[in-house]
Amino acid sequence: MCGIAGLHLRNPALYPRLGAMLGAMLAQAAGRGNDSAGVGLYADPATVPAGQSTVCLLAGGVDAKAAARAVGRADPGLGQVTAAVFGQSLVLTAEAASADLEAAARAALPGATVCSRGPSLTVLKGAGEPTDLAADWRLAERGGWQGVAHTRMATESAVTPGGSHPFSVGVDQCLVHNGSFSNHETIRRKLTKKGVRFDSLNDTEVGARFVADRLAAGDSMSQALTELTKAFDGFYTLLACSATAFAVVRDAIACKPAVVAETPDLVAVASEYRYLTGLPGIETARIFEPNPEVVYVWERDPSPSRLASTSPAVRSGS
Repeated sequence: MCGIAGLHLRNPALYPRLGAMLGAMLAQAAGRGNDSAGVGLYADPATVPAGQSTVCLLAGGVDAKAAARAVGRADPGLGQVTAAVFGQSLVLTAEAASADLEAAARAALPGATVCSRGPSLTVLKGAGEPTDLAADWRLAERGGWQGVAHTRMATESAVTPGGSHPFSVGVDQCLVHNGSFSNHETIRRKLTKKGVRFDSLNDTEVGARFVADRLAAGDSMSQALTELTKAFDGFYTLLACSATAFAVVRDAIACKPAVVAETPDLVAVASEYRYLTGLPGIETARIFEPNPEVVYVWERDPSPSRLASTSPAVRSGS
């Protein structure tokens, strides 16, 4: 039993309030699991400065200034590297390709786990009470156009910061999960044979790496999640995001709860309706439960002139 919350904002006027709204949802979600938590934020101006890339790591106890210097020494071509600590998470930024920044971070901080990379996504997570973690992340100050949050009650793998969600294994991609995959070890072995490397024993990471593998092969988010429903057994609700997509899918029985609220200003996904009650416009929102094995995708036009535009939900499956 875990708690999922997500926001896809259509109205730019709401962008500065993303963290505050997501934090209120996270506090409600803590009732479904409070051993660890995490958030994924898209285009938070404080952690992803315009024109820069961000790499987020789990590196408890690392001094931010020392980490920035070490990463800069590992690759002088990165230019100015900045670092900030948010609880158990370390956020690095530089005017460089995210792949180069990640490579330097891995070289300079070999004991750290990379939680996310890209020009848009910031992932912050840790073990502990979700509301305490949200304070460490200064979540109420965070902005952006899209975000996900997760509170965990561990059923697979240890209670550690690395076992918490979201799992982000592709550039600007993240995934949160409520439920359990019963055949994740079989799929892990198949992906390992393809050269995919894993950071944890968590079943959710297997789902995230499966989706990332499909996206890298050219699938759309809808196609990737449809293939996941064919490959994975178990009970689950998934919320998956990329730099342009916000998507939810449930298993064939749909025993894990999920509710969607849609207004002209936003799309929200939550494990329970009570997470949604403080959102603007919720009184007139279209509220529904996602159907079993149907992929719902809300897409964002990435062009600079249409940053706030979203297409109607794309639904696939049977």
